[in-house]
Parts: sequence; C-alpha cells; structure tokens
Amino acid sequence: MAKIERSEEEWRALLSPDEYVVLREHGTEPAFSGALNDAKATGTYKCRGCGEDLFRSETKFDSGTGWPSFTAPSAPDSVEERVDSAYGMVRTEVLCGSCESHLGHVFPDGPAPTGLRYCMNSASLTLDEDD
Repeated sequence: MAKIERSEEEWRALLSPDEYVVLREHGTEPAFSGALNDAKATGTYKCRGCGEDLFRSETKFDSGTGWPSFTAPSAPDSVEERVDSAYGMVRTEVLCGSCESHLGHVFPDGPAPTGLRYCMNSASLTLDEDD
C-alpha cells in the first residue's frame, strides 16, 4: 500500500483539534462520546486522515465499551498493528495502513468469527453510507 506523508502543518490544517489529538498524537476520545458509536447504517468506515477504506458495517458490533467496534478490517493491509506499551499496559495499537494515523486498539475478546475487537475512535473514522 502506498504511504501518504504530510507535514504536521498539513495535518493540523486538515483535521479539527480533537481529530488531530486522536489521529496524530495517539489520543483516545471519551467513551460513548463519538458520533459513530451508535451508527447503524450500512457502508464503509474510512480513515478520516486519508479516506482509506478500513472497515465494513457488516463487521461492526455493539461491544458495550463506548467506541465503534469491528471484528475485522475490510482488507488485511488496510490497517497496521503495533505494540503500544503506554500507560503501563501492553496493547496492540491499530493504525491506518496508508497514512499511519492512530485509529484505536485491537483486543482478543471479540465475537466470532475472528474473536477480535477492533475498538476504534469515532474521531478517526468517517462513514460512507451505501446507496
């Protein structure tokens, strides 16, 4: 996948302050505060930073955690995973495969068929609804 590179000035011009904190500074929005947590529409969830397809609504589920959760990305290379040892925890961070923006984390406590819970920040996503 081709990598998108932008300067910090370009990122700041493109994103709102809250989006910048999440996508570029690896922040987390408060639980139950994101616009997409309760979204039920059919469509594709895309990276707010670059528009890359990340998740399909068919893989979204209500995890009860307060963040949009998915069982799998739309394609294996649409996301990257890295070890995140911030805050005294070891977790798996999820980043956009194209622009390396922070999306959230993945946990091994999701439903079938994958057993994974991709717990994403609404601030890092847009929903492109199907017609």
